[in-house]
This record gives sequence, structure tokens and C-alpha cells, in this order.
Amino acid sequence: MKITITKAANGLHLADEESTEALAKVKVGTALVCNVTQPRNYNFHKKYFALLDYAFDIWQPEEKTYKDQVIQKNKERFRKDIQIMAGYYEACVNIKNEVRLESKSISFGSMEQDEFEKLYQSVITVLIDKVLIGYDRKELDNVVNHLLTRFA
Repeated sequence: MKITITKAANGLHLADEESTEALAKVKVGTALVCNVTQPRNYNFHKKYFALLDYAFDIWQPEEKTYKDQVIQKNKERFRKDIQIMAGYYEACVNIKNEVRLESKSISFGSMEQDEFEKLYQSVITVLIDKVLIGYDRKELDNVVNHLLTRFA
């Protein structure tokens, strides 16, 4: 389980809905051992995922089937593919000896703030070119900032 907390004058508070949901499953009185790390700019991290969520909701892939099942779009696959298209990947080889691209980890421990900001800029370019066609950078920034204020 991974949770995000913020420190306030009156103690620690859960920082997001995912953390609240995760802790709701833990019985009262249960001891938890936590490894605390201070993330890079957490608000910027939230902005990045708001951008991806918005683009994912708009993205409408063509309908495909595999073994008579309709294939559904997948948010995690979308995120990884966008990052790969933005140039944030590692090449590896699979058991069939084919080259595969895997998106780099964006965990707080794996990526510094400056690299994360470069990723964000590259992802915006990819999204405007491939998914959010017709948007410009300023318009997209306004949409994402509006989304963040709605859920703040």
C-alpha cells in the first residue's frame, strides 16, 4: 500500500483520494510501518496526472477485437505509451528476441524534478500532436489548471 500524506500545523493529513481509500481498508488500531520520502513537487505531479487523465478521457481508439473480445482502452498502457512517445523509455529484448520499449519509472525516487518537468513538456507535445489535436499549449494549461482547482 502506498499513501501520500501532507504535514500541517495540526498533524499529518491524507493528501489524496487514493490514500484515503487505501487506509479505509485498514482496521483501526493496526500498526503500519512507513518509509517516508519527500516527493519532488507534489502539485506538479498531480498536474501531470490530471493532464494524462484528461487526454485519456478524450482519446477514442478505433474498436478492435482479439479472440472475439472487444479490446478496452487502458489508462496505465496509455500513460506508458505516451511516455515512450515522449522519449522516456528503456529498450529491452523479450523472449522472442524482439526489441521492446518500456517506459521509465516516474516514481519520486527515480526521477528528479527537472527531469520530470522535461517529461511533462515532452508529453504535452505528444498529446497535442496525437490526441488533443486542435489544442494549443496555453489552452491545454488552462484546462488542466481548471481541473486541479475543481478537485482541490
